[in-house]
Amino acid sequence: MLALTRKIGESIIISNEIEISILEIKGDQVKLGINAPKSIPVYRKEIYIQIQDANKEAVESDASVDALRKLFK
Repeated sequence: MLALTRKIGESIIISNEIEISILEIKGDQVKLGINAPKSIPVYRKEIYIQIQDANKEAVESDASVDALRKLFK
């Protein structure tokens, strides 16, 4: 993991396409601004984990396979 120190108004650039800026610092919270192409999804980690879990459940579910089969009959 790369750990960086940034101040309000400063940014980091990832892969020439993504810019992360420090917008505000209040106590123990930091407000970030993320500028990325629309083709790159940006999620909070807890939401990303929920999406991954839901995808795993859908793949493992026999009901979803049966529902798809019915669509193509």
